[in-house]
Amino acid sequence: MVHDVHQVRSFEHPGAGRKRAKATPKGRQVDPTAAHEIELLLGDRPRRRDLLIEHLHLIQDHYGHLSAAHLAALAQEMKLALTEVYEVATFYTMFNLRPVGRYLLQACTTTPCWLRGSDAVVQACRSKLGIDVGGTTADGLFTLVEVECLGACVNAPILQVNDDFYEDLDAPATEALLDALRNGKAPLPGSVIGRQGSEPVSGRTTLVEPGAGSVGG
Repeated sequence: MVHDVHQVRSFEHPGAGRKRAKATPKGRQVDPTAAHEIELLLGDRPRRRDLLIEHLHLIQDHYGHLSAAHLAALAQEMKLALTEVYEVATFYTMFNLRPVGRYLLQACTTTPCWLRGSDAVVQACRSKLGIDVGGTTADGLFTLVEVECLGACVNAPILQVNDDFYEDLDAPATEALLDALRNGKAPLPGSVIGRQGSEPVSGRTTLVEPGAGSVGG
């Protein structure tokens, strides 16, 4: 059925036909200071979408976390929707959307670590630092979070401190580690009981003789 043109127009919005001011999408108002900081931080780097994770790392390494202002500025700089940036920033647990302590303690509590005593490691952190999981100490030195598998199950339980792994921990070893960090003397990362690689706790059972296993040996 053909409608009379006047009848069709009667259903239009009362403001139809008027020129509307261009609206800025909600959440895209970018702080000029943050925009300038992101521009300087990226420098001459290309703004390709496949470099988004790298750019997020760059921001976090510089500012300690990913602030809302800098994420919005990055989205504008890379000509991406803000949701695209947040999809990546919230997917990976390595990105922090709020400030964290100087030492980010990531306690693995997945099954292998749990079977090897991760509960004792987490409790040692809680007791020693006076914070719960997700908390940050008053001096801003430590933040404690609980994470899924860190991929070092054979040397469980694991506590990742920033980018370093501390393995084969128990409660006393965890407390000693925290004391050392508080004193600014971070121990060498790796197994706290001296295990090399993924050898058994009791020591190697193969390739124990010099030259064993070498070609032609």
